[in-house]
Amino acid sequence: MNKRISGNPLALAPLVVFILLFVSAALITGDFSKMPILVGFFISVGVAILIDNKRDLNTKLEVFTKGAGNSNVMLMCVIFLLAGAFGSVTKAMGGVESTVNFGMSILPPSLLVVGMFLVSCFVSTSMGTSTGTVVALVPIAIGISDKTSIGLTLCLGAIIGGAMFGDNLSMISDTTIAAANTQNCNMKDKFKTNFKIVLPAAILTSIIFIVIGSGSGNISGDTSYSLIKIIPYILVLLMALLGVNVFVVLTSGILISGLIGIITESFNIWGLFEVSFEGMVGMQNLAMISIVIGGLVELIKVNGGIEWLLSFTKSKIKNKKGAEFGIAALVSLADICTANNTISIIMVGPIAKEISDEFDIDPRKSASLLDIFSSAFQGIIPYGGQLLVASSLAGVSPFTIVPYMFYPMLMIVCGIISIIFTIPGTENIKSDIINN
Repeated sequence: MNKRISGNPLALAPLVVFILLFVSAALITGDFSKMPILVGFFISVGVAILIDNKRDLNTKLEVFTKGAGNSNVMLMCVIFLLAGAFGSVTKAMGGVESTVNFGMSILPPSLLVVGMFLVSCFVSTSMGTSTGTVVALVPIAIGISDKTSIGLTLCLGAIIGGAMFGDNLSMISDTTIAAANTQNCNMKDKFKTNFKIVLPAAILTSIIFIVIGSGSGNISGDTSYSLIKIIPYILVLLMALLGVNVFVVLTSGILISGLIGIITESFNIWGLFEVSFEGMVGMQNLAMISIVIGGLVELIKVNGGIEWLLSFTKSKIKNKKGAEFGIAALVSLADICTANNTISIIMVGPIAKEISDEFDIDPRKSASLLDIFSSAFQGIIPYGGQLLVASSLAGVSPFTIVPYMFYPMLMIVCGIISIIFTIPGTENIKSDIINN
C-alpha cells in the first residue's frame, strides 16, 4: 500500500513564485509578454526542488522526469504537433481564405455583425484555434466597419467572441485536448456536456448582435472562394463530431489539405513538408511548456501541495457544488495570471482531477468547467493574446474591445448557472454512460 502524502502548503510556493514573476515583470515593463512562460516555469521547478529537503537531487530529478514524461502529457504534445501541422497546411493551400469568403458571401448586409460572430464560431471550431481565427477574420471586420456604420470595436468583439466559441468547443482545440486528457474523459463526451452549458450563451450573444449590430452596407474586395478548399474543415468537423480518434482526424485533415494544395498548385510535395514542419515548430513551445508543467505538478504533488490544497478545499467546501465552484475559480485565476487558457488548464487540470475524484464530480463536467472558465476569461482580459492581436491589427486599444465581449461574459454566467442548477443533470449524464 502506498504511503499517504502529508499536506504541505509550502509545496505550492513554486506556483506563487511563477505568478509573482509573471505579474511583476508585466507591471515593471508594461508588457505582459516580457516574462517567457517557459522560463518562468523552469524557475518554479528550481524552487520546487530547493524546498524539498527530504530527498536528494537525483531523486527529485527522477520525480520531475516521471511527471514530465507522463503518458497524458506526451499524448497532448503529439496532438499539439499534429494540430499545428493541420492549421499550417490548410492555411497555405487557401482553406482559411475560402472558408471565410464563403461564409461572408451568403450573409445579408443587415446581419453582418451576427454573421461575423457565427462565421467566427464555425471557423474557430473547424480550425481549433482562436488566435488563428482572429488573425484570419479581423481584416474582414475592419473592412466591414470601414464600409458601413458599424463600429469597429463591435465588429472585433463579434470576431473574438466567435473565436472563443471554437477555442472552447472544437475537438482539435488544444484547450479541449488538455481539459479532456487531464480529466480522463472522452473528447466527444466533453463536447456534449460543454455544448449544453454554453449554447444559451451563443444564442443570447447572437440576439444581442442582431439588435445592436443591424447596420447595413456592401462588402468590397475579392470574396471569391473554392468549395474544394473548404472540404478539409468540414471533414475534420464531421469526423470529430462522430467521435473518430483525434490522431485519425488530424492526420486525415493534413493529408486531404495537402492533396488539395498539390492539386490546386498551392504548393508541391516539398512545400507540403515545409508548411507541415512550420506548423509543428509553432507548437513546440506549447509542447515544451506542457512537459515542464507535468514535471512541476509531479514535484508539487510529491511534496504535499495537492494534498494540502485538497484538505484546505474540503475545509471550505461542503458539497459537490462548492467543489465545482472551486475548480472554476482555480482555472479562472490561473488564466488571469498567465493570460493563456491552455497553460492554465494544464496547470490546474491535475489539481481539478484530484478535487473531482474527492467530490465525485463527473469528469465531463470538470473538463467542461476547466475549458469554459479559462476560455471565457481569456476572451475578456485585455492582455490576452486574442485581444492583443485584434487590437494590433485594427490599431485600437484592447480595453475598448472588452465591453463588446458578450459571449465570454455570458459563458461565465452560464457556467455559474450550470453549477447552481446542476446542468447537465445527473440523470442525463448517467444515460449518456449507459448509451455509450
